[in-house]
Order: sequence, then structure tokens, then C-alpha cells
Amino acid sequence: MAKKASENFKTYHNPNGPDITTVSRPILEADGLYFKDIDGSGTVSPVNDWRLPAEERAAAYVKQMTLDEKIGQLFISDWRMGPKYPSARIPGHVATPDESGVLDEGEVNQKTIFGEQHLPGTTTLIKDWFARHTILRENAKPDDMADYLNQLQAVAEECERFVPVSVASNSRNENGEIVFGMNDAGGIFPTWPGTLGIAAAIKGSGIEVADQWAEAIRRSWESCNLRKGYMYMADCMTDPRWQRSYGTFGEDPALISEVMEHIIPRIQGSDNGVTDTGVAVTTKHFPGGGPRENGFDPHYAAGQWNVYATPGSLQKYHMPGFVAAVDKKTSSIMPYYSKPSTEKSAVQQDCEGKDIRFDPYGFAYNRTFVHDILRGQMGFEGYINSDTGIVHNMCWGVEALDTAERIGFAIRNAGVDLISGLFDNQFGREAYDRATNGYYDTHTLPDGITPDMVTLNDEAVDRAVTRTLTEMFQLGMFENTYRDAKQAVVSCANAQDWTNADRAHRQSVVLLKNQGVLPLTADKTAGKKVYAEAFKKDPKQAEAATAALREMLAKDVTLTDNYEEADYAILFVNPSSGEYFNATAGYLELDICENKVVPNVDDHCRPMKETHLETTLAGTGKIADIAAAVHAKGGKVISNINFPLAWLVGNVERNVDALTAGFETYPSATLDVIFGRYNPTGKLPITLPRGDEVLAVNDQGVCISPNDVPGYDKDQYMPDALKDENGKAYAYRDAAGNYYELGFGLSY
Repeated sequence: MAKKASENFKTYHNPNGPDITTVSRPILEADGLYFKDIDGSGTVSPVNDWRLPAEERAAAYVKQMTLDEKIGQLFISDWRMGPKYPSARIPGHVATPDESGVLDEGEVNQKTIFGEQHLPGTTTLIKDWFARHTILRENAKPDDMADYLNQLQAVAEECERFVPVSVASNSRNENGEIVFGMNDAGGIFPTWPGTLGIAAAIKGSGIEVADQWAEAIRRSWESCNLRKGYMYMADCMTDPRWQRSYGTFGEDPALISEVMEHIIPRIQGSDNGVTDTGVAVTTKHFPGGGPRENGFDPHYAAGQWNVYATPGSLQKYHMPGFVAAVDKKTSSIMPYYSKPSTEKSAVQQDCEGKDIRFDPYGFAYNRTFVHDILRGQMGFEGYINSDTGIVHNMCWGVEALDTAERIGFAIRNAGVDLISGLFDNQFGREAYDRATNGYYDTHTLPDGITPDMVTLNDEAVDRAVTRTLTEMFQLGMFENTYRDAKQAVVSCANAQDWTNADRAHRQSVVLLKNQGVLPLTADKTAGKKVYAEAFKKDPKQAEAATAALREMLAKDVTLTDNYEEADYAILFVNPSSGEYFNATAGYLELDICENKVVPNVDDHCRPMKETHLETTLAGTGKIADIAAAVHAKGGKVISNINFPLAWLVGNVERNVDALTAGFETYPSATLDVIFGRYNPTGKLPITLPRGDEVLAVNDQGVCISPNDVPGYDKDQYMPDALKDENGKAYAYRDAAGNYYELGFGLSY
């Protein structure tokens, strides 16, 4: 029934005002204008009057809501679209047999890295739990997405008090491997290269690339009724072993800031915050996830620290992107899981130049960073959306607190407004009740923490809900609640957006090495044989990629299956390292290698005597074999490496005559560069490390190149013994003497 209703919503046009769309809410008329009866009062109340400021309407609405309705809006978690749509790929998802409909699909046991919960059907979640924030991970088509999101709103309209369902998603407009919690979706909306590729394109072709990308994001998301994006990362990549490097814009704070300045207004719809034609941006991960302790990710315990070993690094490298995001009024900010290291960090200064006291709490629990610095000094006015799982699994620094206390500590003490992970309504209510039920007459808390820091009160709850409601009012979700599914298809197929995206793929290709080989024009390949192969960590995936590569090449060259008779070899190299939600036995391996012996690491990030084998690319040794055979015939070898991470490229570069870099770039775009159909313009957004020697960690767990300094600036901290005649130590240097450092890239 909800589906039929959502397909037949009614629209009321206001002259010089918002359109009103509704399925079941009454429409009020006053002063020749239309208003939706949002609060059920039957009057043009402050809540219903779209002429009033969003903040005023939100504050008025909170006063009408019950406590349980407000607590239901403190949490956001993954939600399924139902069996009609592709699986959300949630690891460990166990569905009961009665998942039979889109909205009333029955109960389900949902288990993820972020926690486990027994959940009701969607209608029960919306009506009884009053949940109003969900995370969408399915890679649905535009019309299916719009239809589904319309259905959610139609059910929400049936409640006594209407609050729209705010559905968030990770980014969807970049190419890349679909991985839960990282790249949940791709290829449906206009598809650019990965964010490192966008940075490479901007460095070579200008900021217009970011402008076009952001406009396409706003257009595609808004048309589907997807109004909140967990995007993008203002983090500065400083330790190359951080697996989330792939989602950054690289290591240049100035470029990161410029990107934030351009994309946030264009995605949100204005320079002054979100609009009713925009998409709300959640900038992450404050105050920057780059200074990982030797690369370890804070999804697991070994990576729970941000290490600021270098004086001034926090303000110089890690904060500028967030300052820019706040200046451009990003709607919300997501703090990182990690906590600042008090033991291994140098003294850092806040925005006013004062020394920072490093409280040993994860940043979502850290009042100094969230309340004092982000809000008090930087002037952030939006809401704080925690990263997913802080209450249950990634609760670094507050492990001694129970679930209810962690919720209270994050919201009331630190100033978080929306907690991501599970729909923890019962624990939220427990945190509220403990403020007055005498619980702490018999229960003690860790030293330095008092009951008023870990319990909820009306002021804290109302503050949090008012902030998230304000965003919904600003987005026009209360008034213009529905979208036309057919129009969503049209908007997402916008020809200019796809053209701009295709061009950005070509602009993202960086030419690193060229010993007179490229461009591989038709006259060079005439009468010649070309061998082509794709390499991956998974041999089966490599076979499929090789077949696809050869199919693309067949129209341009004469192919051979025997590299020993080839005049040219074209090798596509796509390494992979680590596993996102699991700690590696050692440091994240950046070498392009197979069965490499590397040390294990102990609980304090120190290398051990015990070792294990690491493979980032199956068949790594074959690259040298192919090169030797082709070179013996006087032929040339051309390779492309995909860079989600800053790989150690020596095992490839020393064997090839021409080398390009891609960043989740379409292979067809790379081939356009190789064959001279596009003159390469991309520039490196990161510095590629020279080798294991510049990533070495001593027996105290300290890296020879500081974790908190970007690659372009590491040389000033490197030992003189590692520096060459040019005073450089960190960046990889190829046979031609070129350093693969920030901003490098050749052209024809």
C-alpha cells in the first residue's frame, strides 16, 4: 500500500515558496499559500510554517515530541532495502525466512563489525521505534532508490508527528572496488575516478574538475531523494600505510582545503549551508585520521592512537581541510574513532596557539576537540555525527564505561548529536533514566568521570535532536518530501555529467616514466605483436581482468598470447594489501610483492622476531620474466599501476620502459593516454616512498619517517645517511632520475 501511495504523491505549488508534496498529511491553506500539517496541530504553527527559519521550527518541534520520540532520533544505523533489491553485503548478515516485502520484510538478526542487533521490519522501525536516521549501502538503480526512499517517507507521514527519514550513504560517484563500509556503491551515478584520482586531475587540470564533480553529486543524489552524504574526507594522508588513504585527496593540505572550499557549497547548494535543492555533507574524520601509528587503522585496537610526534603537525597538516569545511558551513562533521596519544606525541597547539591537553578518549568522546576546538574556536555550527561503532566496538578510551554511559558521555559531555552503529534506543533511555533514578548511589565510575558526564538530560537530548531536525528543515524534506522516480533516471543519466566524468578519468592518469616509448601510436605498432596481461592479488580476478584488457586492445593492435614473441607488452598492475576490518599480522605491506617475508608486530606496534609472508600481487615475479623476454627481442614494456595506496614501485618500475599511474581510473582512459589519444596531464597527489628503508620501525615502535608528516615534507626529518646528493631521502627515484613525489607528472 505504501508503495502505491508513494508513486502517487500530490504536489501543491507555492508562488515564491517551496512545493509541498504529500501522500497522507493534511494540507493547510493560509494567506493564499499551502502548508503541510507536520505536527498534526491543524494550524499553521511555527513547526508547519515554512516561512520561518529552520532553527526556529526545529526548536519548536522538539518541545512537542515525547522523550522516546527524541531518543529514537539520536541513533543512525545500517538498514536494508528489502529482498526486491540487491544485498547490502553486510558481513555476517543473517536474515529470517519471512523477509518477504520491501517495508514489512519481517524481523532480522543483523551482525556487523559495528555490533549485533535483532531488528524489526521497516514499518515497525519507523512507527514504533521512531528511528529517523538510516545508512543505505545497496547499489540500487536511481528509480528503485527513489521509489524506496519515497516509501520510507510515506510510512513516516502516517505517524502522529511527521519527521522524514534521513537516509545517509557513503560516496557513490567514484569508481572503485565495492567494499562494505568503504565504497558501498558505484557505477550507477555519474562515475569519476577515486578521490586520489580527482586530486591528480585537479593538480594537472585545475579546480574545475572538482566543481563539475560536485555539481553531478548534488544533481544525482537529490533527484533520488538521497539527501545526506558521508563524504568527503578532509584527512591529510601522512602515514602511507593507512588503508583509508584511498579515500583522501592526498597529502597536500592546501589542495585538500581548496577541494573542500569548492565541493561543499556545490553539493549543499549554497555558500551558506544546505538548501532545499542540495545534499547535506558530513565531512570526515575530524581532526584527521592521517597520523596513524605506523599505519594501523582504528577499526581495531592496534590503531587506536593518533600520534603527533612532530611539533606543530596538527595545525600545519591535519586541521586545514576541516577549517575550510567549517568556513563553508559543512552540515555535519564526523570525528574519527582514534584518540590522541599522550605518550608518543609532541606538544600541539589549538587554533588560538595554546597547548592542547590530550585527554585519552576517542575523538567522539573528546570534549577538548569537539566542544572546545571544533565548536568554540573554529565556530562549527552544524551537528556531530559519530563514526559507526563507537559505542560497542571502537570505544577507545572509554572501555571502562558501559553502553549507556558511553552514549551519555558522547552526547552530553563531548557534544555528539547523532551516534552511528546500532539503534540503541533502550540504552539511550537508560542513560536518561540514570540521571534521576539513583543508579549512581550504588555504582561507581572511573576517576575523573562524574554521573552528570555520562547521563542524558533534557537539555542534551533537545540540543542534539534540534540540530538534526534543523538540517531536515533546511533541506526542505518536511515540505517537498517525495521525488519522481522517472526523473531520477533522467537526472542520473545527465550526458554532460558523464562526459565530465570520463574526461576526469583521462585527466587523472599520471605519466611517471617514458623512455621514448609513448605515445604508442599506430605507426609504432604496425606489423608488431602486443602481449597484454592484468595482475591482481587474486589470480582468478586477474584472469577476468586480463580478458577484459585484451578485448579493449583488440581493436588497436595485433595481440599475442606468447610474451616471448611480443614486440610490446602492456601490463596492468593492481595490487591489494590488508583487510579493512581486520588487523594485519604486521604493518600494512606497500611493496608490490609475492610471498615476501616480513616481521610480525606486537600489541605496541613494535616489530617482532616472528615473521609471516605477505603478497600484494600474485605473479609479481612474472613481470620481470615478461620484461626480460620482450627486451631480449628489442621490444618495450609499458605498465600501469593502480594506486589506492602509495605503493613501493621498484619491482615494477625497474622492469618497464614506460609507467603510468591510475587511481581507480577506467582502463579505457589509461589506454587513451598510452595510445596518444589523450596527452597526460595528471600530477601525483601523494609521494611514493623510496622503499622499506624509509618506512622502517625501530624496536620502540618509532618509524624512521614520522607518521604525522606528509611525504613531501618528510625529508627534513630523515637521517642524513639516507639522503642523496640532492638532499632527498623519502621519495622513490627512477632510473631517469625523476622523484615520484607530490606534483610530479610527465607529458608528451
